[in-house]
Amino acid sequence: MRIPRTLLAAVSAGALALAAVPAASSSEAEVRGAPATSLDTTSNPGERRVLGKYARDTWRSFEAMTVPRTGLPADNIAGNLRAGTRSGFTSPTNIGAYLWSTVAARDIGLIGPREARHRMARTIATVGKLEKHEPSGQFYNWYDPRTLEKLRTWPENGNEVQPFMSSVDNGWLATGLLLAARAEPRVAAAADAIREDMDFGCYYNEAEGQGGQIRGGFWDEDFGDPVRVKGDYCGMGEDVWYTGHHYGAFNTEPRMASYLGIAGGQIPQKHYFGTFRTFPGDTCDWSWTEAQPTGEWRTYEGVEVYEGALDYRGMKVVPTWGGSMFEALMVPLFVPEETWGARSWGVNHPLNVRGQIEHGLQETDYGYWGFSPSNNPAGGYREYGVDALGLDGAGYTSDQERTDWDQPWEECDREGEPAPTAEEYGDGVVTPHASFLALRYAPGAALRNLENIRDDFRAYGKGGFYDAVAVESGQVSRRYLSLDQGMVMAALGNALAGDDMRDYVVPGGLTEKVKPLMEQEVFSSAPRG
Repeated sequence: MRIPRTLLAAVSAGALALAAVPAASSSEAEVRGAPATSLDTTSNPGERRVLGKYARDTWRSFEAMTVPRTGLPADNIAGNLRAGTRSGFTSPTNIGAYLWSTVAARDIGLIGPREARHRMARTIATVGKLEKHEPSGQFYNWYDPRTLEKLRTWPENGNEVQPFMSSVDNGWLATGLLLAARAEPRVAAAADAIREDMDFGCYYNEAEGQGGQIRGGFWDEDFGDPVRVKGDYCGMGEDVWYTGHHYGAFNTEPRMASYLGIAGGQIPQKHYFGTFRTFPGDTCDWSWTEAQPTGEWRTYEGVEVYEGALDYRGMKVVPTWGGSMFEALMVPLFVPEETWGARSWGVNHPLNVRGQIEHGLQETDYGYWGFSPSNNPAGGYREYGVDALGLDGAGYTSDQERTDWDQPWEECDREGEPAPTAEEYGDGVVTPHASFLALRYAPGAALRNLENIRDDFRAYGKGGFYDAVAVESGQVSRRYLSLDQGMVMAALGNALAGDDMRDYVVPGGLTEKVKPLMEQEVFSSAPRG
């Protein structure tokens, strides 16, 4: 059995690994399903000082990643923060993350209002100069942050890049623009002009199921791939080539683009109920997925929804696609899902956190937790997650060896295999941004986990936490990623500045059109009544 370095020596199945967390900081209820409305650290000065240091150092990484002349952040930078180690590419998500991180830095008190305004104004002006797909207002997936060129060749290896409009990435850019406009009136006109031209209805295929689903994105050139679907969903006046897949799973990060489309009147409200909580468990058509769900059919807005959940360690959880923290908990950095949807997200988000904690501390004996896509400490980038918390039968795994669990589905003659023992798991990989995403739901547990990752692996540098750690080999990815640092900054903005990220984003269309949908729904993981 693997022995943790400084964390818990032993954890009972019912204690949820919180025995070592100070009572004033956390409690078992934090991760057992009690909805968390806001994260208040002001009553604990020690925690506030720790979070303040994390925020100050994380912001330093953004200062280093950002090209001063253009105001665009690089996708990533080396741990030494030297300008020469900036990547030669960036994405709409990275730009959105920099905008909201700038607001968080201002609200926390790391930079002054004038500096924040100048930074945002420069970035927004540059975004206005980027080449985009004019008929839809959507931006391409990769740009050079120095020259602003749309990339057709990957800087690191010379491979071809086929310019692509991503629904997910444009959703996060629009989030950053919306937040910046609400946070700083002097940049509002420029930011709103760009965002209001972005039509998320161009991804929405109403014919997919009863409520319709959004595509992963589209290309505006025909590259000869027969899987791509030619069409025009929003009256652009020209055809584009859509991805062969839709985003069919509900509890994943593309839902932010869906929310923005609904809020803006570009996508009908019924779409909220058009994706799968789980695939139906009453047929063998979906027996390739992770496990047989349990649930029942309910109807909302005229759409029949299978309210399914997967059983995991005594919990009923609405899974993400791959089982990662990012998929589940990036969206609620900006949208108060657990309060608007008290009988759905309010139960499920804490259970996702609990599942991640139990996987890392009990099921695998890694001694650490927090599994989400990140840099691979051995090189490259990889999806990590808790396999059994994912919908996909070939979901994300938590270790370098890709240890998974083929669960039985007896009614469909799938024998499966026993769950792996702790000894069968290998070199687990944790990423600090996952603990920051969990901060609202289990603050004490998250802070303790971060402390141990920091101290046991020297996984902390001038720009805050390095991106990922392999806990058995001790390998550390000593780079900073704009996306992951952006999630950290958003979580810290909420924690230290009174939920500022949410307060800027939700007024208007999200409150008027999305909140009533969340209020209706009852997940299978939630008691009825």
